[in-house]
Amino acid sequence: MNFGIVLFPGTNCDRDTFHVLKNILRQKVRYLWHKETDLSGVDCIILPGGFSYGDYLRTGAIARFSPIMKEVVRHARGGGLVLGICNGFQILCEVELLPGVLMRNANLQFICETVSLKVENTNTLFTKSYAPNPVVRMPIAHGDGNYFADEESLQRLEGEGRVLLRYAPINPNGAIHNIAGIINERGNVMGLMPHPERCSEALLGNTDGRKLFESLIS
Repeated sequence: MNFGIVLFPGTNCDRDTFHVLKNILRQKVRYLWHKETDLSGVDCIILPGGFSYGDYLRTGAIARFSPIMKEVVRHARGGGLVLGICNGFQILCEVELLPGVLMRNANLQFICETVSLKVENTNTLFTKSYAPNPVVRMPIAHGDGNYFADEESLQRLEGEGRVLLRYAPINPNGAIHNIAGIINERGNVMGLMPHPERCSEALLGNTDGRKLFESLIS
């Protein structure tokens, strides 16, 4: 599979993701600068974590206007795979590829810790390598991970099995319904706040995130 990792000013998890895809999973991967518009040959686009444009405005609000995002939206609407991690999740909500918003953490503090997550739906392109109903551990590192959506959107997410990850048992940031990761209606776009790239090799003591990438590859 061919992966493309989008780089914005302030992105800082791009090399972690590149390392996992290239050196651990032996996939083809290249960087895509935010001013590029050529996504030819890319099967899956990844918006990695970081602080696009410094998060001086609402997170992802400036990144959504980068030239590449028009092509990312076109890629997604054409059925192409898109994965947004942390700040990437925020950006996907800003361009309305995913419903809802990411607000300041309920405690108004930056949170950096490893959390427990329940994988709610293993019948998707992003989670099919996980065993049914597993509880996994992944790191989080964010100040704006408090997911919120209106009642109608929540009912659709829950009713259609589009909530893929849920904080369990502890909700670290106040996210509504403990939501940590969701997909779009078509099932080809996922956003999540935890960092699977930071727990994808044994050297780091945890490989729970690796199955997410393996699901995409398979």
